[in-house]
Amino acid sequence: MIDPHACPTTTLLLFGATGDLAQRYLFPSLLRLHADGLLPAGLRIRGLALSAHDDAGFADLLRQRLLEAAPDAQVAAAIEGLLARVQYRSVDLSDSAAVTAAVADVGGGTCLSYLSIPPALYPSTAQGLAQAGALAAPSRLMLEKPIGSDGASADALLEQIAGLIEEERTYRVDHYLGKAAVQNLMALRFGNTLLEAVWNRNHIESVHILVAESGGVDGRSAYYAQAGALRDMVQSHILQLLALVAMEPPVSLQADRIRDEKVKVLRSLRPLDPKTAAPLTLRARYGAGRIDGQDVPGYVPPAGTDPETFAAVTAHIDNWRWAGVPFHLVTGKRLPCRSTQVVITLKPVSHWLFDKPSRGQAQPNRITLQLQPNENIQLGLLSSLAGPEWGALELQPLALELSVPTGQQRRIAYERLFLDALSGNSALFVRADEVRAAWAWTDSVLAAWQQAGLAMGSYPAGQWGPQRAAQFLPANLLEPTLP
Repeated sequence: MIDPHACPTTTLLLFGATGDLAQRYLFPSLLRLHADGLLPAGLRIRGLALSAHDDAGFADLLRQRLLEAAPDAQVAAAIEGLLARVQYRSVDLSDSAAVTAAVADVGGGTCLSYLSIPPALYPSTAQGLAQAGALAAPSRLMLEKPIGSDGASADALLEQIAGLIEEERTYRVDHYLGKAAVQNLMALRFGNTLLEAVWNRNHIESVHILVAESGGVDGRSAYYAQAGALRDMVQSHILQLLALVAMEPPVSLQADRIRDEKVKVLRSLRPLDPKTAAPLTLRARYGAGRIDGQDVPGYVPPAGTDPETFAAVTAHIDNWRWAGVPFHLVTGKRLPCRSTQVVITLKPVSHWLFDKPSRGQAQPNRITLQLQPNENIQLGLLSSLAGPEWGALELQPLALELSVPTGQQRRIAYERLFLDALSGNSALFVRADEVRAAWAWTDSVLAAWQQAGLAMGSYPAGQWGPQRAAQFLPANLLEPTLP
């Protein structure tokens, strides 16, 4: 990790400072970094939003949220020190001149601007920053997802931002890339001979990538009604995981060498068409059900909208390494538990010697990478040691836990992303051509759904989706909870 003190940023402008993301994640992340002495010594933080507060009023609001988020006494003790860095300005972000006035006194140092605001406000806010000189080199700009709602809108937004600041100083956030377990995908793949040797179509039968959430749409109904699960999760988080799983080894860990390989994977995704929409995809919306023993209501979207809360797609990567290997991508809300995992299922051995089980009933070898809620690596093997001691020809599944507790406190994703953006390391941020490639494939799925008239399925909250979801889910989840 780059030392932020080696390339100090003097001002952090945090737009959307009163919003849920900033209050729940961004400021608490800054608090932990401050407590650990990882923020540049002279860094000033200015929060900006429409809400009318003065510095003292915003500090009172923020203090309460930080006390709720402080994990221990040491961090709680650092709250006043962080608040001493913080100022606040009320500003209408749709007015570029107002933005310019609100940051006009910031010039003269390196500025990091974080836009934790609706994408519709990106152009006016960025224009105001540019007019104030706050985007001049070496200053940087961080943008939260989503970047557009389809390929055309994303391209327009990318072009508008590109006219104001260079690509190498534009940091597009996908917080999944800041998770330690996601970064570990590259370490496992490229640091271990055992995995590197089998990571191709000759040995791998299928790949499952699952991002399951037990929570519902809740307070995001207005956004979700326009987005749906495919746009919200698959286009961003899941395709980033797919790219890390499937990419070729980069020539180095330099940011653009990694992103070069990721974009090659995204461009190799086979587009869907109306003929493949029904067999290769599934969309559904949750109804009333039970989560953790509690009754929960179904999701009723606003009139005139038809968003899915469950999306499953079988994707294919048309290149030499992955030809013929299905990638099953699944995400959903109100599923039985919160879980993000990548399951690599290996092909069976070429010649079966054993009496039990029969070849067709033998459980395949699987590598399961659990990314959340807990980090875990499991290798599923077959062994006679797991069966009767006199049955040497009888094999039973044997799970090897490869993860070892480190005792280290993991930083949450936004802490790592803040450190890298403050330091000028863009490896964990999304490049413009990645955004375009991800939208190109996602648009093909959306168009296939529309042209095929794909019906919306349903599932009770607390189940793993509709009945046909079994076609897309990892085998380790297929329990009696399927309806």
